Amino acid sequence: MGYYNNNRRSNNRPRYSRGGNAGSRGRNKSFDPRTIINKSLESEEVNVAEMPYDIRHQFVDFGLSENMIKNVLDHGYETPTPIQDQAIPEIMKGNDVVGVANTGTGKTAAFLIPLINKVHNNKNSRVLIIAPTRELAVQINDELEVFSKNLSIYSAICIGGVSLRGQVIRLQRRPQFVIGTPGRLLDLANQRVLDFNSFDTIVLDEVDRMLDMGFISSIDDIISQLPRERQSLFFSATLDASVHQVMSRFIHNPVMISVKTTDSRKNIEQDIIELRGRNKADLLCQILDEAEVIKTLIFMRTKRSADMLQRNLSGIGFNSAVMHGNKTQNQRQRSLDLFRSNKVNILIATDVAARGIDVEDITHVINFDLPESYDAYIHRIGRTGRADKKGIAITFV
Repeated sequence: MGYYNNNRRSNNRPRYSRGGNAGSRGRNKSFDPRTIINKSLESEEVNVAEMPYDIRHQFVDFGLSENMIKNVLDHGYETPTPIQDQAIPEIMKGNDVVGVANTGTGKTAAFLIPLINKVHNNKNSRVLIIAPTRELAVQINDELEVFSKNLSIYSAICIGGVSLRGQVIRLQRRPQFVIGTPGRLLDLANQRVLDFNSFDTIVLDEVDRMLDMGFISSIDDIISQLPRERQSLFFSATLDASVHQVMSRFIHNPVMISVKTTDSRKNIEQDIIELRGRNKADLLCQILDEAEVIKTLIFMRTKRSADMLQRNLSGIGFNSAVMHGNKTQNQRQRSLDLFRSNKVNILIATDVAARGIDVEDITHVINFDLPESYDAYIHRIGRTGRADKKGIAITFV
């Protein structure tokens, strides 16, 4: 790749130092991934064959309506993924389900497809989907619109960063699907615009991320207001003690489905670049100049350093956008849309803003600043190497 070659510096990229090492002053806790990368490399010497999962169904086997099948196939879905193959039949039976799966495994469609079919067959049914981030809520709604085309099914997105008024108007129309983040959903419930008791199906999506973001009390508050008779779906990438506590309060006697792969997947090449006094921004430019670096997500520690890096990269000719918590929801969504549609090929983001990013063709993730924890590192690098594609994760230390 040439990442370690000091002579690869491009002559037509000016050196800049302002903000070159911003966000990595060492005051905050951080996670150095060198130890786990070394361990993963050692473990790769032992060739352990993974048992492949044999898909048992096609989408036509699930008993979906003809319009649903058409929408699924038109969306480019030909064969169910393992999580879809196992979860869809159980959800369509009306069972409660716990799904443990990494992002990028087709989890969203695994619950949307059967729930849309459920609502299509019973217009009085209502579904509440709770997601950790605004971006993820928007992405879920985008998929919902694709799968529910021509089915007269309506939705409302309830997220922060945008006006309450529009959301109130949408909710007054009593949409069959409500998708939102915990804080905004509670705001609307406290204003008596949203009644949690009116939903017969509840989905908690990416619960581990919700807990990481401090939503435990909000989740508990929502759960306490749900109807006792309901279908409950619970999805998480991990099932540690804190997630188990939420699960035990939310769901009873569920069907357990796990298609989780190892955290450091084999299709992600993990590299370390040790700075040793070199200018971090110059090294970044060298990497971005490589021909194979096509679509790059760069992680920063702070909002200020993210803005600074974006200005500097744009000033020297790199096409980039930025996402972080100080941006409005419209600004964040615009940056994500530009990145997803390849109008910019570099997205600079902080951890909080990046939690909802789901873009399949990211070739490189660059940790410009070290992540705060092991979990944050795994989440960051998981943005690449998705849908069986190869990806590269690079960390500056």
